[in-house]
Amino acid sequence: MGAYFSALFINQGGFSSVSSSSPSLGDLPESCVASIIGYLDPPDICKLGKLNRAFRGASWADFVWESKLPSNYHVLVDKILTFVPQNLGKREIYSLLCTTNTLDGGTKKVWLDKSSGGLCMSISSKGLHITGVDDRRYWNHIPTDESRLADQNQECLGHIVPNRSTQTWWFEVDGEVEFPFPAGSYSVFFRLQLGRSSKRFGRRICNSEHIHGWDKKPVRFQLWTSDGQHARSQCTLNEPGKWFHYHIGDFNVENSNSSTKIKLSMTQIDCTHTKGGLCLDSVVIYPSKYREKLKQKGFLRC
Repeated sequence: MGAYFSALFINQGGFSSVSSSSPSLGDLPESCVASIIGYLDPPDICKLGKLNRAFRGASWADFVWESKLPSNYHVLVDKILTFVPQNLGKREIYSLLCTTNTLDGGTKKVWLDKSSGGLCMSISSKGLHITGVDDRRYWNHIPTDESRLADQNQECLGHIVPNRSTQTWWFEVDGEVEFPFPAGSYSVFFRLQLGRSSKRFGRRICNSEHIHGWDKKPVRFQLWTSDGQHARSQCTLNEPGKWFHYHIGDFNVENSNSSTKIKLSMTQIDCTHTKGGLCLDSVVIYPSKYREKLKQKGFLRC
């Protein structure tokens, strides 16, 4: 579209071929501009709003942004925004929902993807039930800036006592969330890393000293929904030093006006061998189309 507009006003010599009295982009009716930019993604709408007065006004039109908001945005506003001023425009509501909003004492974070308006959620390790998490022989809270939830800690298995390999036979993590997800398909992941990462002289390093037992038997992932959906997968953890999204499964939401309850689990229970050296950051829920993006970036496993 930008190239077409340029062709209207630039001749072959590179100079404007129209007089000051000739029609320009600024002469387009605001309603016409709004009807056109409504087909664009939100970031492009905001960029075009800087062109001139007509585009700026059109980029704030409520009907443009209502088409970008989830169908149940009224429910989401009541659920996740603690305070909403009266007479707030749809663009402002979209912006507020795109910021990272915390729930349940900070253990859950919810936001809309700025480009697509898809709802995303992250559940920190503190919002999950981890067998033996209160026993510091096995688990410990490790502060890190690599967490998906920047102000949270990660739970690490096997990095508690220096120069000593802590270990467990029974590895089980369970989680539960109930939320009014907008209609659509969603994918659920555990974000895990083998080994504890840190920085030395400004460079990222990973301590793999305590990693053991994960190549003996695959970890099993499962999820259930309140309307009877069930998914399962399994994966062997054998790539230390990097954070990966391990795909648990997908679920679909048809009724966005009621809450969907999700239960999920991750287990590796085998008394024939011990396990150690795993870091658990969070569970993340994304619209299913994001799975391909994770795969392209090399972050997806299972």
